[in-house]
Amino acid sequence: MQFELQHSDTQSNARAGKITTDHGIIETPIFMPVGTVAAVKAVHMREVKEDIQAQIILGNTYHLYLRPGLEILEQAGGLHKFNGWDRPILTDSGGFQVFSLSGTRKLKEEGVTFRSHIDGSKHLFTPENVVDTQRTIGADIIMAFDECTPGTADYNYAKQSMERTHRWLERGLKHFDETEGKYGYSQTFFPIVQGCVYADLRRQSAEFVKAQNREGYAIGGLAVGEPTEKMYEMIEVVNEILPTDRPRYLMGVGTPANILEGIARGVDMFDCVMPTRNGRNGMLFTRNGIMNMKK
Repeated sequence: MQFELQHSDTQSNARAGKITTDHGIIETPIFMPVGTVAAVKAVHMREVKEDIQAQIILGNTYHLYLRPGLEILEQAGGLHKFNGWDRPILTDSGGFQVFSLSGTRKLKEEGVTFRSHIDGSKHLFTPENVVDTQRTIGADIIMAFDECTPGTADYNYAKQSMERTHRWLERGLKHFDETEGKYGYSQTFFPIVQGCVYADLRRQSAEFVKAQNREGYAIGGLAVGEPTEKMYEMIEVVNEILPTDRPRYLMGVGTPANILEGIARGVDMFDCVMPTRNGRNGMLFTRNGIMNMKK
């Protein structure tokens, strides 16, 4: 994967760039529609490509791992062949979903044990096997396995969580660099900055992540209960440290206002289920504000 910074704004930290992958070009800043189980809900894949003109979609490792499962995806030749999408795909690591299952998961240094929301079966995610899972899914961009700390976490918990995420990152990177993809195209690995709403932890995490010298970086653990202004502050803190010549991905943030504020602070990539989830329930985001079509 390659990133070319094409233009920087003189009034803010906004920038325009181009990411080149084996499945095509992504022009940034970009919003990635979420195809949780390989398809964007309520929208035909043809519409995603031709009408929405999406250049990349996101798949969810947790959901794809459970259903349809890795065996079927591998037999199909990866997610691109399974869902008919021939443009880039990014997969998250499943960390956010696993940690949201607070009543049915157990966190250890090895990884996280959890029970399927489908049938109650028991599973283990580790930094290493999550790399293997995303390799099998066949994403162009795969994410590190991290602990998504709640926005209300106290300092001590946030620090311990961040340090565990860093240890997991080292394990995941080592395994990624020692393995190959399965379908004949290149894959890239994004580390994730954590640290909750604490500026010193965010700086420490951003420095640690930057030192890994990867093709792109993600900012996680925001839009998870903290005040909006605190989210913007943390983005600024992190982007002062992350390299300007690599793409920056703000995970799980997707209201129009949040996207514009993120762009102004130097973010290049966004994803969120909100547009499609709210759209299925009659809420539309328009240039004139929010409309509820059920009223």
